[in-house]
Amino acid sequence: MMVGIGCRAETNADAVIALVREAVARWGMPDALAVPPFRKNHPGVRAAAKALSLPVRVVDFLALASAQPRCLTHSERTRRAVGFGSIAEGCALAALGPAARLLGPRLAAEGVTCAFARTTATAKESLTAYFKKTGRSR
Repeated sequence: MMVGIGCRAETNADAVIALVREAVARWGMPDALAVPPFRKNHPGVRAAAKALSLPVRVVDFLALASAQPRCLTHSERTRRAVGFGSIAEGCALAALGPAARLLGPRLAAEGVTCAFARTTATAKESLTAYFKKTGRSR
């Protein structure tokens, strides 16, 4: 299971930690936090990862873009600001691949969004989808 995080640059660490903990109480403990490249060093993201003892997975822009049609919510303001209408949901989905599904729409509070996704794909299916998408060979 993966939690995607979106937040404003000025969002404080306490707000990120609080919303992620609320989501964990609802959906359970994820395997990692997924964020876009422009938030990989955000203090709130790092603090949440440390507080929950989770790794941070940075989602590349291509994967984030390909996940957008599967997102449940979209923000026009976010789209204008960063080029994507759904950061948290998109990151959660993109980190797990094309077989991932959201557990529900994102949660939002105090400049932070988070969304949970899970996949039923096997490792082989995930790798096959990755190689097909990127055009790389095994």
